[in-house]
Amino acid sequence: MHPRYFHSVLFVAIWCFLVVSVSGQTSSNTLPQLKIACVGNSITYGARIENRGKNAYPAQLQSLLGTNFEVVNFGVNGATLLKKGDRPYWETEAYQNALDFEPDMVFVKLGINDSKAQNRIYLHEFESDYCDLINSFKNRNQNVRIVLLSPLPAFTEDSTGIWDPVIKNTIIPALQRVAYTTKSEIIDLYSLFVDRPHLLPDRVHPSGLGATVIAQRLYELVQQNTNDFSNFYGFQLEQFKFKGADCKLVRPKSPAKGLPWVLRARFWGHEPQTDVALLERGFHIAYCDVSNLYGNQEAVDRWNAFYDSMRRLGLSKKVVLEGMSRGGLIIYNWAEQNPEKVACVYADAPVLDGLSWPGGKGKGKESSEDWVRFKKAYHLNSEAEIDDFQDNPLHKTSRIAQGGYPMLHVCGETDAVVPISENTIPFVKDIRAKGGAIETIYKPNNGHHPHSLKNPTPIVDFILRATNQKTNFARVAAPSAEYRSAAGWSNGTDWWTQAADIDSLCVTKGPVDLLLIGNSITQGFGNRPHVTAAPGKIAADTFFKNMRWINAGISGDRTQQVLWRLQNGQYGRARPKTVVLTIGVNNFPFESAQEIVSGIQAVLAQAQSTFIDSKIILFGPLPTGMEANSKQREKYRKVHEGLDRLELGPRTEYNDITALFLDANDNLDTQLYSGDGIHLKPEGYQVWARYLGGKLKKN
Repeated sequence: MHPRYFHSVLFVAIWCFLVVSVSGQTSSNTLPQLKIACVGNSITYGARIENRGKNAYPAQLQSLLGTNFEVVNFGVNGATLLKKGDRPYWETEAYQNALDFEPDMVFVKLGINDSKAQNRIYLHEFESDYCDLINSFKNRNQNVRIVLLSPLPAFTEDSTGIWDPVIKNTIIPALQRVAYTTKSEIIDLYSLFVDRPHLLPDRVHPSGLGATVIAQRLYELVQQNTNDFSNFYGFQLEQFKFKGADCKLVRPKSPAKGLPWVLRARFWGHEPQTDVALLERGFHIAYCDVSNLYGNQEAVDRWNAFYDSMRRLGLSKKVVLEGMSRGGLIIYNWAEQNPEKVACVYADAPVLDGLSWPGGKGKGKESSEDWVRFKKAYHLNSEAEIDDFQDNPLHKTSRIAQGGYPMLHVCGETDAVVPISENTIPFVKDIRAKGGAIETIYKPNNGHHPHSLKNPTPIVDFILRATNQKTNFARVAAPSAEYRSAAGWSNGTDWWTQAADIDSLCVTKGPVDLLLIGNSITQGFGNRPHVTAAPGKIAADTFFKNMRWINAGISGDRTQQVLWRLQNGQYGRARPKTVVLTIGVNNFPFESAQEIVSGIQAVLAQAQSTFIDSKIILFGPLPTGMEANSKQREKYRKVHEGLDRLELGPRTEYNDITALFLDANDNLDTQLYSGDGIHLKPEGYQVWARYLGGKLKKN
């Protein structure tokens, strides 16, 4: 390593260690109040969001962060970053108010309106204007933390208005350069929405649930400390030689606790969205070139030495391995020899058998030049030696499975270069048969390219979970931004109306015999203002007859919403004899089984604190997944396995009532369940209410 580089990185390593040490000693509960300014346009303001005062992303961020933070919305409809734009943010009262607020942290979300035709003529001044805006806040507070938010994608068709090609190809690259120039942080919101147009109902502005996505991403960043700066998509890249090989190291601006890192194989910078998202979250991204060695022992030895050098700089013992295409050879051959050093493996359209590619011996496409180099790398001099070759990852599945690290493969189903039938499919089959943990994402109508996912969230979440870095939002109390009358709510009502109704009932009807807490399945019992659909009403009238009871189910709620309602509502004033908790199924698309169990555990703990004299019956989620072998049912089983292991305490009992809703083949009984495999028919409510009525009689 070049001495100048070594000393530079050593300094950074020491600095990172100090930052992590300090951040590790501080919790969000003990921080002094920090002031956060959300500067932006209509998306920040909350245009077209019902009840924007509570559901715009700054308001949701405030709810997530709690009282140790003061978050203020300084958004202005139609505002441009450009001083010569048609509605410059510079000329607004909100801008002056934001400066006078003297924030400790500023989220800046400007730029989307600058893509309009009348403003594009001034885009050559975008970077200088943005730098001026940032400096205006630094002039008030030199220690202010500045975070630039990329525009969301636009799904509009009028090229004279807000126009996505300008956003993607001009404004976002300029924003990244500004981040480097001004030493500011940057968050890529574009990728979080690029495959989710349903969250932008008018093709530009996020719904309340879209605002939730933004608020959660900002919440993650607020929890990090920060200090350093950038030039690789907004992050600082160091390039150097190590033992003759080209190497790179990109540093995050806010190193995560433990200094997690990624060792990437091949195709540096290609489809970088996963790497950028991980950099935002405090990961280092490293690269050591072994591209023409095809994962042979020389490549493994080179990575061994490079790994040791990164460890000496303080990076974590366990590394995330990322390999695209031929990168699959080195990541798995290295992992097979170093299982104790691997946090997880993310393989993208990976080559796992050199005879498939580059050899072209089966369905794979031959690459003649690469095949010559491959044979040279492995000293294959005859057809007999090729036939006996056993140094591919595909031949090492026993040792790889025994490594104990999770694996994720992202592949195109129609890949003709590295066919999944000769690579990932047999590999996955062997790994699972030998007890390994591997997940797959198969992309329909996708060949060898493009790699990765437009929205890398599934990949990023996999890596965050494997490295214990993921924020479990199932445990973070938060109100909902739901507004959907089709969910059984009276027309014109939102989540806040439903929550207020329940609070009012708890105040006026207590003490009660029964308090049902949950989501739409619980809501379906009816017995509440502003609830129009009640398929369980007959069952409730039958089995809860002569009881005083309150229905505290709200459609769409996840554990975090129930947690927020218990912490901020009037539930304790109901003084219920029995509390029923049925929650968790709406968390399934967002959190892992383990995270859901943890969220339910947090809800249960809050309920036990709120209802100190009540009997608590915990159901968790009711059965879901129509077919016994569906992924939904598999996750459901894992959740209940986790719930069954919880220590509940003397006033709480856990009930797994799966068997009540299954047919002879262990599929959900279609007489009891609707076709979505989640919601009960009236007959299903009869089964549940009958069981619950029996439990209540024993209390």
